[in-house]
Amino acid sequence: MTEPTSKFDNSFESVDPLANYRNTCSQLLESAVMEFKVKKVPQMEIPTSPELADFAYPCFSLAKDLKLPPQKIAEMLLNKIGAVENLKISAVKGYLNFKINLKPLAGATIPLILKEKQEYGTFPNIGKRIILEHTSANPNGPFHVGRARNPIIGDTLARLLRKVGYEVEVQYWVNDMGKQAAILGWGVQNLSGDSLPAAGSTKKDHELVRYYQSAYKKMEEDPDVEGVITRMIQSYERGDIDELNKLKKPCSDVLAGMVESLERMNIFVDKFVWESESVLDGGVDEVIAKLKKSKITKEEEGAYYLDLEGYELGGKTSRFVFTRSDGTSLYTTRDLAYHWNKLQNCDIAINILGEDHKLQARQLEIALKIMGMEHVPEVVFYSFVSLEEGKMSTRKGQVVYLDDLMEEAAARARKEVETRRPELPDDKKSEIADVVGLGAIRYNLIRVQPEKKIVFKWMDALNFEGNSAPFVQYSHARACSILRKAEEMLAGYSDYSTDLLDSPAEDELIRNLARLPSLIHECAHTRKPHPVAAYAYKTAALFNQFYKDCPVLPAESDELRASRLALVEASRWALAVALDLIGINAPEQM
Repeated sequence: MTEPTSKFDNSFESVDPLANYRNTCSQLLESAVMEFKVKKVPQMEIPTSPELADFAYPCFSLAKDLKLPPQKIAEMLLNKIGAVENLKISAVKGYLNFKINLKPLAGATIPLILKEKQEYGTFPNIGKRIILEHTSANPNGPFHVGRARNPIIGDTLARLLRKVGYEVEVQYWVNDMGKQAAILGWGVQNLSGDSLPAAGSTKKDHELVRYYQSAYKKMEEDPDVEGVITRMIQSYERGDIDELNKLKKPCSDVLAGMVESLERMNIFVDKFVWESESVLDGGVDEVIAKLKKSKITKEEEGAYYLDLEGYELGGKTSRFVFTRSDGTSLYTTRDLAYHWNKLQNCDIAINILGEDHKLQARQLEIALKIMGMEHVPEVVFYSFVSLEEGKMSTRKGQVVYLDDLMEEAAARARKEVETRRPELPDDKKSEIADVVGLGAIRYNLIRVQPEKKIVFKWMDALNFEGNSAPFVQYSHARACSILRKAEEMLAGYSDYSTDLLDSPAEDELIRNLARLPSLIHECAHTRKPHPVAAYAYKTAALFNQFYKDCPVLPAESDELRASRLALVEASRWALAVALDLIGINAPEQM
């Protein structure tokens, strides 16, 4: 299995140790393939296993045009290219493989990492602005685990995009005008806290979700309560400032608690945009006026809608209603106003949405184009996290809150720290436990492809062995420990020679370290963050194998010790960069 590479220009040679070789291989390949007079040259790939090759060219797409087996085509290309200095080229199972000789690769990779440190894999600014919207959960209660993938995917993608040179602003669209906001507002105004179940936390979002859940139940049972809530919605949708302000206060309080949870997970938002702003600033009126001019706009009993018959909507309703019969707007109308404004202030807009928003996202895209917007948001969809018992529901109270998960993760991590490092002071144990526990959650939720479902299991989320954040963090801490011991021995690595690093374990580790900038570039431009977690795990595993096979501090000579210490330092920084990209702290001791 392979990962396709994106095109790199020559300026990346100072960022990516593979860039110079990639360009050389691409030029050799293009010259050889063009002799076949084919219309399109397939793109070179980076194999997932560096022991196979550093670059590979699949010949399968040429087989049909040339009427030859892929392996035969690979062999013909090999003969055309011939021998190339510092490259081993081979034809294997229909692939033309390029493998860089270890000495020049090590000589390009290790000095670059030691120079760049945490900045390794950082690409030049490309002068484009991205607004990335993630989370945007209704401010009616704490985050639950079912929706926790959204901020984790969004934050990781924002980190990747910044790393490859984009200016990224993270926005949170705060829904303070929906039915949920009205239910919460009614509950706060009409229910006594003494009559509600006890809150599981002193955080505002945990305190106020009780009002929402109880108010929702009363609305379902009492038509009079439902009528009052409906009138509240109609009032603020007409722009009633007093009503909006009454609802905004409890929403703001819940949001403050939600933000506290995000920040504990190392997730930060640059700008909060309130739904009500689109009504108060006239944005909604502008959208309605634009849509009414469309040829596909229709009116029925005072309500206006776009007739999307003929558009691909997956067999769903073709009506996109943008005003009710009483003239008030809908959430979708206000969402349009938000996006209309957002798209005029960025080069690229990216939204992170649950898979249940696919129809809404498609309707939004069509409506924006009808309004005359040339570019529309990119969307990264994700599947939800469910419990083994079934789907989560905030209004019914069937949830595992993210805050509870964080507390449980830290508590379990604390037990591990107590066992492994009993000599540490209590404050240090707590610090490490928090870093390890929260890292375990983020890693568990980012390592799976966004579109794949996750059934949440405590044993998986808090696994401290194998493919987990603690395993990667421990590898980073081990590298730091080796370097501290080297300092105590007065053993440095200023006079290291990468030519001495030639064992199989060193070879595999160096090749993997060299791949990180390419991986960052690819993940950012394909909007797929999960391979970074796989890279972090593989780097940790290869580092541990190197440490097992290749004595570092007791090396056979001072020169070899210095060279291996340089590789330890380079590994430490690659692990730190990979962990930082997925929002996980890299502890220096565990």
